[in-house]
Amino acid sequence: MAQETPLDRFKSVLGGTCRALADEPEIELAFTADAPVQSGKHIKVPMPARALPADQVAEARGFADGFALRLKHHDTALHSRAAPQDAVARAVFDAVEGARVEALGSKGYAGIADNLATALDVRLRSDPITRARTRDEVPLSTALGLLVRERLTGAPAPAAADKGLSLVRDWIEEKAGGDLDALALALDDQRAFQGLARKLLEDLELVEGDQVPEDTDEGGGDEDEGTDSQDQDDGDEGESEGSEGESQVDSRGEQRDAEDAEGEGEDQGDDQFDDMDGEPGDDGEEGMQPVRPNRPFADFSPHFDYKPWTTQFDEVIAATELCDADELARLRGYLDQQLVHLQAVVSKLANRLQRRLMAQQNRSWDFDQEEGLLDAARLARVIVSPGSSLSYKVERETEFRDTIVTLLIDNSGSMRGRPISIAAISADILARTLERCGVKTEILGFTTRAWKGGQARETWLAAGRPPQPGRLNDVRHIVYKKADEPWRRARNSLGLMMREGLLKENIDGEALLWAHARMMARPEERRILMVISDGAPVDDSTLSVNSGSYLERHLRQVIDWIEKKSPVQLVAIGIGHDVTRYYQRAVTIMDADQLGGTIIEQLAALFDTE
Repeated sequence: MAQETPLDRFKSVLGGTCRALADEPEIELAFTADAPVQSGKHIKVPMPARALPADQVAEARGFADGFALRLKHHDTALHSRAAPQDAVARAVFDAVEGARVEALGSKGYAGIADNLATALDVRLRSDPITRARTRDEVPLSTALGLLVRERLTGAPAPAAADKGLSLVRDWIEEKAGGDLDALALALDDQRAFQGLARKLLEDLELVEGDQVPEDTDEGGGDEDEGTDSQDQDDGDEGESEGSEGESQVDSRGEQRDAEDAEGEGEDQGDDQFDDMDGEPGDDGEEGMQPVRPNRPFADFSPHFDYKPWTTQFDEVIAATELCDADELARLRGYLDQQLVHLQAVVSKLANRLQRRLMAQQNRSWDFDQEEGLLDAARLARVIVSPGSSLSYKVERETEFRDTIVTLLIDNSGSMRGRPISIAAISADILARTLERCGVKTEILGFTTRAWKGGQARETWLAAGRPPQPGRLNDVRHIVYKKADEPWRRARNSLGLMMREGLLKENIDGEALLWAHARMMARPEERRILMVISDGAPVDDSTLSVNSGSYLERHLRQVIDWIEKKSPVQLVAIGIGHDVTRYYQRAVTIMDADQLGGTIIEQLAALFDTE
């Protein structure tokens, strides 16, 4: 038996603490390199390094404590019935309830309070409130959550949020200061607390007074509601494994229990606090474009008729972990040899894109100003007409929004040969070009670990072949280049696409959600997701035991959700396959040699739109 490591012991202790804190013996805790997430009684928290640095340990504890407190003190069904329909009001309502749960659970426990404060600091790193310069840019859900936290715990808001919070604090206090004070009176009574929270929303003019759901004050429903909530939690547990993969969509913390939609007559709203809960911290606003009023992304949590049979064997893995450095260098050399002639053509197109982007970032001048730098070009008229006044100019910087571009490349078997080679070299040149322009670029790939099911299918067979199992294969999501990684370090990683046996089947919907979640965890103001694929999603194992349109329907739902409700700009390029029937912004090419030029053209068009 292998010796238990300090990291294993920490995980064991943290899991036991969660179970004790939530008073729930069946909680399962795991570590993840992605966003922390809760799905029913399954909890994933950030994985600390092997040496267990104190800050990383505190971060894991903070998210674990938050999830456990949610299970202990939050009634999802009750919350859903009282929640407003408006997205902004719903986000504030969720944030206020989240503050109640954490304040109630940490009362009298200094250690828990410290852990939750650490998790809050982590969430705020990518929240727009830390970058807000005007009141309109402050996400109301974050601001109200922090103010309620102050009232309920006495703890000041983190320093990172001070500036943004000061932009709206006086306005909120003037409109609803009394409501904030009253919340502490109902800390341990969720129903009463909800009534006060609704009053807060009314005074902030986020909802109308007559929109309060009729059933929130019905005295006869108390016992039933408690039962509903318990039933739903039980349902979460049974279905959590099927939702874990989907939950990963929320890489900012947008954790979503999509299966909760089945629970006891609750409609779409029921999962939305779980979105926020899924953190316990994503206030749901990470990095999205601020609008007025700020619409938190947690309100747009996806609800898909789709589930994996199990996520136990799925993996998100760096290219460098799939083969050694020497083999990567050899594969990269092979890739370069294959595409010497194409590289020159694509490089010219990339240079054209670079000139276009740099032109948008160049400074310009405002002329005929009353003060500033003397405009030498206008001195001649002063000499000709001495009565003329001197003319000045002022240098002005053109606004160029921080941008991240993610290339998501289909690594399925049908891409083998020239298509995958050209996709790799095009991604390589594009990353190099955008890096010179100060635009972050991430390159991702998606495939499966095995043909026709892998270990997921084996567990399904061992379970007696239950009907309609959902996705029945082990997905493999590959990180070729991280957004913050310099191109020179990731260059050889792209050679992995040339490796024999890597390309298998493709499950596009989950890959899109994964790439989207990674983007939403980024601080950039503008996000562009470009998908390169040569066909519809195909996984024989999944399609043989579900409906023939199971994967395609999920892909359409994901695309529709991103295009309509996400701040991410989505564009697709189909190689020999018409992807315009899936994506609103898409182009189909029949020859893989056109790929490099098409990528450049599509990106240039996106940058020219704003």
